Amino acid sequence: MPLTTLSIITVRPDSRRWALARMGTVPPQLRRVPGLRFAKLLGSGFDFGLRPNLQRYGFMAEWDDEAAAERFFATHPAWQAYQQRAAELWTAYLQPLQAHGRWAGAAPFAAAAAEGATDASDGPVAVLTRASIRPLRAWSFWRAVPPVSRAVAAAPGLLAAIGLGELPIIRQATFSLWESVALMQQYAYGARHDGQHRDVVRRTRQERWYGEELFARFRVLRAEGSWDGRNPLTAVQ
Repeated sequence: MPLTTLSIITVRPDSRRWALARMGTVPPQLRRVPGLRFAKLLGSGFDFGLRPNLQRYGFMAEWDDEAAAERFFATHPAWQAYQQRAAELWTAYLQPLQAHGRWAGAAPFAAAAAEGATDASDGPVAVLTRASIRPLRAWSFWRAVPPVSRAVAAAPGLLAAIGLGELPIIRQATFSLWESVALMQQYAYGARHDGQHRDVVRRTRQERWYGEELFARFRVLRAEGSWDGRNPLTAVQ
């Protein structure tokens, strides 16, 4: 069964320059990893904003199966280098449930979601949203971010969330972890928080903010390690 993983890597302060340089040198190495279908090494920002966090990175990957993922995490030199320089590492093992859209022209997670479609009415779920922002719409997009980020931070059922990106300002993603589908949908589609999220979704369509976008939902199978001193998943275990 195909597997998706999302790793949050927090490097030590003395490794910030090293980690930034790896954004250019690691992706070519990933193309040669057996069993790795799709991979993105991502930067991050504070509070989903424009200010970069040079100590924190994300690694999103889709694998042929769990064995391929485990081999990479146990033996690959690139990952071992991150382990040696990390203050914290957290990895979620995810089963795609729903995916639509494109990421750099590819459609990751969609085939795996169709193959392993199951009921996800209980248990924690994760949501990934990713977009290439049209340069002329970037100002409108970033003005809309602060109220939405405040709303999601206060949403019942949110376990953790982070803003990730491939390129500053114009290629951005968010990853959020929720106690359940019901609580995630209550935030996304309900009337809470003065409708900030729903208003932004409406504006993305009307004002054509994105040149490319992807949405994916995952069942969270398990998570290992720590993120900000804890494993967020332990709150529902």
